[in-house]
Amino acid sequence: QVQLVESGGGLVQPGGSLTLSCAASGFTSDYYAIGWFRQAPGKEREGVSCVSNYDGSTYYANSVKGRFTISRDNAKKTVYLHMNSLKPEDTGVYYCAADQNIPKYIVAVVRGTPMTIGSWGQGTQVTVSS
Repeated sequence: QVQLVESGGGLVQPGGSLTLSCAASGFTSDYYAIGWFRQAPGKEREGVSCVSNYDGSTYYANSVKGRFTISRDNAKKTVYLHMNSLKPEDTGVYYCAADQNIPKYIVAVVRGTPMTIGSWGQGTQVTVSS
């Protein structure tokens, strides 16, 4: 059973930076995508970024492109989301998510389409406010 444990959320001022971590375990195949979704109050959950464990390709939602960077440490089985130039609209609960349907995950992130994800973390709160 896949387990995802997030950490690193918190309160940050606009323009600031924050890094989220997701420790992953339990994968039985190397073919999957892992990344981040977020949910702001009163809004639907949306894809933010993902990385294909198959070939290492990374993908971003337009709203975070150029500001957020996803990376992974295969030895530690950990995925990171480095968030820079944070804006109040980045506020929300950030969820680490993994799924074996890589193409569908990519579309969910890049086009913002809804997707049923196979594995979720518990979520970590990110608040961008002065």
